[in-house]
Amino acid sequence: MERPNNTKRTKFIFITGGVLSSLGKGLAAASIGALLESRGLTVTFQKLDPYINVDPGTMNPFQHGEVYVTDDGAETDLDMGHYERYTNARMAQKNNYTSGRIYYSVITKERRGEYLGGTVQVIPHITDEIKQAVLQLDGSV
Repeated sequence: MERPNNTKRTKFIFITGGVLSSLGKGLAAASIGALLESRGLTVTFQKLDPYINVDPGTMNPFQHGEVYVTDDGAETDLDMGHYERYTNARMAQKNNYTSGRIYYSVITKERRGEYLGGTVQVIPHITDEIKQAVLQLDGSV
């Protein structure tokens, strides 16, 4: 997958920490974003959740936590609210992906015939879909 030659290259910071909830990964990311903004940089966030649900809207809030609804109506992870409160970034559906949403997109493409009858696999189809989701935030895709 080739990226266009931008004069102003987007930088990515990935914060990982497994799937355990309430470790503070979201608040750490929001805090780092606030620090970067204080240095004059523009920031945005994207959360990639490993669960198979398409979005947290139908999940038990005692298991997952509260749902945060973005301006475009997307039901997202509560961390989206932290990102908006700590920084000037505005969150939307494109800022929150789940494994379920990624798989749903690939299966929808397969049903439409976009893979020309080929075998759909985790590599390259799922991994390419994840890359597309990440790269779309900088406007190059």
